[in-house]
Amino acid sequence: MSEEEFRGALARLAAGVVLVTAHDDEEGPHGAPAGMTATAFMSVSLDPPLVLVSVRTGSRMDELLERQPLWAASLLPEEHRVIAGRFAMKGRLSDRLLFQEVPHIRGAATGAPLLKGALATVECRTERRVTAGDHTLVIARVLTAALPAVPGGPLLYYRGGYRHLA
Repeated sequence: MSEEEFRGALARLAAGVVLVTAHDDEEGPHGAPAGMTATAFMSVSLDPPLVLVSVRTGSRMDELLERQPLWAASLLPEEHRVIAGRFAMKGRLSDRLLFQEVPHIRGAATGAPLLKGALATVECRTERRVTAGDHTLVIARVLTAALPAVPGGPLLYYRGGYRHLA
């Protein structure tokens, strides 16, 4: 099986889109927000409440989450397609500049940015990191969950692009 065949097969699995965020205390005198778009995010357990996110090994977010156990995820609605795209770009502007344009608050439990207008937000504390091929699986306990009243449906990723429920 080729990498192209594998990628093509899994591209047919629709996935929700989240913005994974953390506050990088080592970035500048007061720290700075960091974020990345993820589609490999899932619930793992109800008791205790655990989630998992897969990050590319050696990426900025992988390195940050290795030293910063507190992070968050904002589940994106279809209106946040542009935000998802910006935080997924390689060679993008600094996260500090991107967050200046994105309405957010800092989570009380983690200090991580929580997007205003998200379908839901969770604040997490890493419990385990597992190397899996070229990615790291970050398993975390959910510390808080919020369900703002947001109209519309989720932003989905399917066949290499962002989609919405019809």
